[in-house]
Amino acid sequence: MTATAPAPTPTTEDWARAFTEATDKDPEIQAHGKYFTCSYLLDMTDHRFVVRMVSGKVAGVAVDPGPLDVPYHFTIRAGVQTWRGFGVPVPPPMFHGIWAASFQRDMSLEGDLLVLMQNLRCLTRQLELLRTVGVPV
Repeated sequence: MTATAPAPTPTTEDWARAFTEATDKDPEIQAHGKYFTCSYLLDMTDHRFVVRMVSGKVAGVAVDPGPLDVPYHFTIRAGVQTWRGFGVPVPPPMFHGIWAASFQRDMSLEGDLLVLMQNLRCLTRQLELLRTVGVPV
């Protein structure tokens, strides 16, 4: 049996475009996202992204912003290996969602967690899209 090479890591800009497109075209997010309006930071150690959502659409993705450049409500922070576990078509155990990863891996949820909880269904679906667009780390 021949080992397969890992999928190439997309550039941060390519990833931001793919993530935006996947989100904006996702029928589940569009069906439930009327009030999905918030900004959050995905901290992937090597790269950081502030995703700004307005009514279920991506209004912008800031790539590697400085600490005070772009405001956000909450942060989802994890190491590279944890994010890579999220970015495969069938994630291994404990990489399938933020709760499992925060209890069993190095993921942490920080900031205004009320805003996170108010948008949890759409946010969960958005993170599931990493299985199709991959992760840029």
